[in-house]
Amino acid sequence: MGNAYARLKRLTSSRKGREVGVERYSEELRRLARSAGDERYLKSKERLFKALGNSMRLRMIKMMAARELCVCEMMVALGLTQPNASHHLNILEREGIVKKRREGKWLYYRLSTPKILELVDGISVK
Repeated sequence: MGNAYARLKRLTSSRKGREVGVERYSEELRRLARSAGDERYLKSKERLFKALGNSMRLRMIKMMAARELCVCEMMVALGLTQPNASHHLNILEREGIVKKRREGKWLYYRLSTPKILELVDGISVK
């Protein structure tokens, strides 16, 4: 932390006309970091993005945007085994991205909200 503190001190002293004490500025930066959210909130967002950060799960989301699908339909379409398809769907369900319903022995999955697709399609870094 000493090296970071020294660098911050150099930065604050190099700002002509906008000099601020390094202690005061350090506290301002810590407040900024705290305002990003509490740990539980940030961890929930981390899990959401991890769930979305897999190409197979993104394919499943795109498919379910068209209609509700049975696990076996996704297995055939994506060339997955039943345990593998269920694994991906469980991750999506745990994060609230999809909902399932049982019809006899069949499990059907759908997007929990169309906003999921808007989120996925809206993310761009370019």
